[in-house]
Order: sequence, then structure tokens, then C-alpha cells
Amino acid sequence: MQKYHHEHQAVMEEFYPLMNRTGDLEPTAAPTGEDVTQLIRDKSVEMGFLDIGFTNHDLRFVYQDRKDHVKYPNAICIALEQDFAETQTAPSMAAEHGHYGTYEIQAPMGLRMVDYILSLGYHAQLHGPSNHSAATIPMFVAAGLGQLGANGQLLTPHAGARCRLQIITTDAPVTFDKPEDYGFHAFCQVCQVCVNRCPGRALMREKIWWRGVEKNKLIYKRCRPVMSRYEGCAICMKVCPINKYGAKAVMEHYIETGQVLGKGTHDLEGFTLHEESTGKYTTGYFGPGELPTFDASFFKIPNGTRENAAMEEFIEYIDKNNDGLDKEKDNEALFNFRDRMRQIRLGEVSDSTMF
Repeated sequence: MQKYHHEHQAVMEEFYPLMNRTGDLEPTAAPTGEDVTQLIRDKSVEMGFLDIGFTNHDLRFVYQDRKDHVKYPNAICIALEQDFAETQTAPSMAAEHGHYGTYEIQAPMGLRMVDYILSLGYHAQLHGPSNHSAATIPMFVAAGLGQLGANGQLLTPHAGARCRLQIITTDAPVTFDKPEDYGFHAFCQVCQVCVNRCPGRALMREKIWWRGVEKNKLIYKRCRPVMSRYEGCAICMKVCPINKYGAKAVMEHYIETGQVLGKGTHDLEGFTLHEESTGKYTTGYFGPGELPTFDASFFKIPNGTRENAAMEEFIEYIDKNNDGLDKEKDNEALFNFRDRMRQIRLGEVSDSTMF
């Protein structure tokens, strides 16, 4: 898993400099002043994006250390679908390939969309994948592309949470979309499959008020340890009926029967945990009503800043390997520390904005 993540990071590092410079690029044509919403929407379909929406780029959701980075007022929210078959194997390396492989496709697609908007005569700045400037889900909701699900992810009518998000900010004249009530909030409170199946018990059954929004809050400290130890987890995405069967089929079944499609079945709820790195943690198949158990030490994760965590891990390595006999291993640890700090300092942030 770690080897694959390093390989993925190497691929993405080719795109980061290009993505970070998009805000400084000048248009390649003279603007007409006409609304270009439909032109951009049509281009997104031609390019293969799952969905697109337009809204104000709300500065309330911009990360503190990226406020000076964002230059343009309008947000173009674009989603790219993640492979269904790979996602349904989660947690697994195949699902991780589906996840990160989508980023590797999405990055150059986003750059091509920037070039298109520049050709219309307007500025365009790319945010994501993996180097987002703001919490994406609130703006995707504002653009009418979905609603926040009980699993803490954006639920879309076309692919559930099985999509990767990207924003382009621009000064192009566009018409904003409006939020849509797809019925997901009410349905999630009835469904609860993701809540019931979360191995870390990280999803809240009842909504709470959090930062001005009533939501099913995700408990980060119970989620992240499972993600890091079980191949990215993603069980809450895999077992969502809307992801598995599609919103139309799920809603029609509920209207007709009052039942949640697939709930209580192995087809929807079953998952297998693999843990190959240490062999210390629970593995095996878990069907409906079955969950793994963990002791308290399982949920211990680093506190403080990412810089502090990286430094603590490097110091721990030095303490354990202070004889200086393996120069190659020492150099590898040093270079890994350097690369990790560079990644942190450049602000390359994942799109896990569900927390």
C-alpha cells in the first residue's frame, strides 16, 4: 500500500506545479462578455466529467493558509466518477487504485478545462484533486450537485459518493445553480446502513449542530485509524444503497415498499478486512450485523500539526537506528522526511473534506 501511495504521489507531483500556476495564466482570447455557462457545461460532457455546477466561491470555506491563493470569485464544481467495480471491492488495493487512479485522470482533465476557459477569454484557477484550497462539499451542495450524506460524503444522484471533486475558480460570467433537495437527508436517517456497517463506529446515528450546520457528524479519531490500517477503508461508500443501486432505484423501492433496498443483505452490507502490513489487527469477512472489535490502542493517532507528526516519526527512527551502520537506510529515511515536509508545506491537501 505504501509503495503504491508513493508511486501515486510521484505521478501527481508532475501536475502540482502546473495546477498551482493556473491562477497566474492570462486568457488566450478576447472575452465577449456573454454568459458562458452552457459552453462550459457542454465542454464538461464532451470531456467525460460526471457532473458540473456553478456557484459563488464562498470564502468562508477557504482554508486559512490558502486565502491568499484563491483569486477569482466564481466556482465551477466538477465531479469525475470513480470506477464502480473497483469501489465495490473496498477495502482493497483495487479500490485504492480506483480512488487514486481517478485523481490521476482528473488532474490533466482539469488542466484541459482551464485551457478551454482561457480560450473563452477569462481567467481560470484549478483547485484539486489533492491540492484543494477549500472545503469542497459545501460548494458542491450550493451548486445543486448533491447533498451531504450520513457517511460525511457528498451524495450525488448519479453515483452516490463514488466521485472525486474538483473546483475551478474563474471570473467568467456564469449563471449560478441552486441547491437541490434530492431527499437524501431524510432517506439517510431511515437507511443508516453506513452508520451500522462502519468498522470504527465513526458515524453518528443522530444529527448534531456543527459549525452552523445540522449534520451526521463523522468522528475523525475513529475513522482515520481504520482508513490507515485497512487499505483506505471506504466501506461507508461501498455499502451506501445509492452508490450500489442508484438513487432512482433506491427511492422508487422505498416509495413502493417502505424498505431500504438491499438493507440487511450480504450483497450490500458484507465486507472483508485485509491487514497485510503488520498482521496485528482483525481480519476476515463481516456480514450483516457483524463488526470487528478493536482495543483502545488501535485508535491512538498522532496529535498536533502534520509537521510535528512528521518530525516525531523521524526522531523515533533516529532513536531506534542510532548506530549509523546502515547509511542507505538512513538516507532513505532522511529523503522520505524531506519529501513529506515538502508535501505538507506546499499545501497538497486531500479531498477528504468530510470531517
